Amino acid sequence: MTDSIRDLIQVQDRYYILASSSRIDDRTRVLKHGETFAVFDRFGDIEPVGSGGFGVYHEGTRFLSRLALSLGHERPLLLSSNVREDNSRLVVDLTNLDFTMEGERVPRGTLHIVRETVLWRGVCYEQLRVANYGAATIALPLEIFVAADFADIFEVRGTVRARRGERQEPVCRRDGLTLQYQGLDGVRRALRLVCDPAPSAVEPGGVRFDLRLEPGTERSFLLAFVCEIGDESPRIESFEAVADQVAIALGPAHPQECEIHTSNPAFNEWLDRSVADLRMMMTDTPAGPYPFAGVPWFSAPFGRDGLITALETLWLRPAIARGVLAFLAATQADRHDELRDAQPGKILHEARRGEMAALGEVPFGRYYGSVDATPLFVVLAGAYLARTGDRDLIRSLWGNVERALAWIDGDGDPDRDGFVEYAGRSPRGLVNQGWKDSHDAVFHADGSPAEPPIALCEVQGYVYAARHAAASMARALGEPARAEALERQAESLRLRFEQAFWCEDLGLYALALDGAKRPCRIRTSNAGQALFGGIAAPERARRVAQALMEPDLRTGWGIRTLGSGQPRYNPMSYHNGSIWPHDNAMIAAGFARYRLSDAALAVLSALFDASQFTDLHRLPELFCGFPRRPGEGPTLYPVACSPQSWSAGAPFMLLEACLGLSIEAAAGRVTFCRPMLPPALDELRISRLRVGEHTVDLKLERHGDDVGINLGPRSGPVEIVVVK
Repeated sequence: MTDSIRDLIQVQDRYYILASSSRIDDRTRVLKHGETFAVFDRFGDIEPVGSGGFGVYHEGTRFLSRLALSLGHERPLLLSSNVREDNSRLVVDLTNLDFTMEGERVPRGTLHIVRETVLWRGVCYEQLRVANYGAATIALPLEIFVAADFADIFEVRGTVRARRGERQEPVCRRDGLTLQYQGLDGVRRALRLVCDPAPSAVEPGGVRFDLRLEPGTERSFLLAFVCEIGDESPRIESFEAVADQVAIALGPAHPQECEIHTSNPAFNEWLDRSVADLRMMMTDTPAGPYPFAGVPWFSAPFGRDGLITALETLWLRPAIARGVLAFLAATQADRHDELRDAQPGKILHEARRGEMAALGEVPFGRYYGSVDATPLFVVLAGAYLARTGDRDLIRSLWGNVERALAWIDGDGDPDRDGFVEYAGRSPRGLVNQGWKDSHDAVFHADGSPAEPPIALCEVQGYVYAARHAAASMARALGEPARAEALERQAESLRLRFEQAFWCEDLGLYALALDGAKRPCRIRTSNAGQALFGGIAAPERARRVAQALMEPDLRTGWGIRTLGSGQPRYNPMSYHNGSIWPHDNAMIAAGFARYRLSDAALAVLSALFDASQFTDLHRLPELFCGFPRRPGEGPTLYPVACSPQSWSAGAPFMLLEACLGLSIEAAAGRVTFCRPMLPPALDELRISRLRVGEHTVDLKLERHGDDVGINLGPRSGPVEIVVVK
């Protein structure tokens, strides 16, 4: 079996795609199930090209680093490539190139190849079907080239290791082959390929099937790529059985689940894709389901990402918040550990699996280097109680909430000036520990980096909201004195915040205070997230909204992280000028808190427009912050995660903001404060919205700038309040 695909060469035991190759295409197709995810190109192949991190990964390791299909020693022509709407299956249609057989020309389009791929419980299944629509019998080889580099996810991202484990000799069997690796952590990892029927030839680089197809006939093949760790070897099932199980797992969680439908088919596609992505990203953990952050680089539980995703979707899917709270309570830090930036009461930043995490080569096996996850945990707990009335869960979490509050008052504020701040202690951890965690994301007006400890603008807003949330929980649990003390702390913080952070000349709050308490006087989106926390005075909230709507920050596709003209501004950077959907959603929620509905509506409309230009109508982790140009879509960021959970959740927080929607389960009340719908929507229907023990259907209709709300069927007493 010879790899004769001409634009692929091998350099130092690694495959490489020539720059002139037509294979250079970063458009990806993504599948995920549990701790396994896969990134394919549009052909359904995996090749070492571009920046998409192609491969099949399991528990933090890339098990399949190359998968290439060849028909008659040539790559077939692509007809179509789609991931189903529910993300359950990748389906690729291919056909043959022109070729000569026994002196006769066989035209392209004679053979039809269908590749269907699913993931299930650590196995990547691919079903191949090859049909002959020609008038003559066709005989030619079908080859599957396979490689497994067993690279840790951090290696794939570019981390260079001083040492690696050992690749063991491949084992060729009648029905496939096994590629093996013995890690430095003492763990054997193996990729086992099993073929049905057995191939005509098996070599360390792949398998070959000698096809012979009579006119009008079809042959099918099943390939199972099994990811084995230690003695664990997932069981192989039939493709049909697995496909059915995947479809059920990624389908509606419950027939009574709340649904949204609008009068605009394109808007529906955006929402449906977001729901499907959230379902795919949900991963079972010992504490309950959790939305892993993003594929490929962040397919793991991240505290901040999970908390924000849960807040974005709370009104629609409160079960997500329940799983997030349970997992983060179970992993809350209980001791000091400088290598992991852990302190008692602190909430997890991320938890990784894989060889490098197990060996401590990276500190991210269980890492706590985020300053904002801890107050956001308290915020989510309080919001969950208001949304669901579930006192039992909050009572079980109250000790975790109190430990989080103790961290906020203690290690989170080491100089006791009232502001929560960070200074990374781990030599291999994050330098910046807010959501903008790039090394160059926090700086002064002259471009010089801010020296720690750093108190971020939005984090103070989170702490303010956390204290109010904790106060509401304390009252619900019968602790009024504790509630009053927390409210006094919140008000004291608000007054100090206004004095220390407001920049009159910018019309915004400073990005941060550095270690010398000097404000970073930079025009950033962080001030918008301060509105999300509710810490801003109403008159200054209006000033912030005006500033964020000015051309240096507002692009037409959303609000930039950093204003143009500011030092370090680069619309192609990760945090210094790009556009993040989750950031915009939280800003819009902040606008709605201050009844700035017009501004929230503008943000929703911009991101909806952006979704119309993105593959599968899926909002990526971020995109570049170039101004909107007529007739063109947004410029994509080359290594953005897609899907990303908090981007998938963004449309629902944006809708919530524009509708001014709030739900009080205990009172059985749904409130709409100054509801607005974008021009793209004439009508929006919400079906089976749960309010306490009851459900209600609602129909909202736009009449110019006004929205009429009609009450549909309901299962019990639910009060609808509209505040104009």
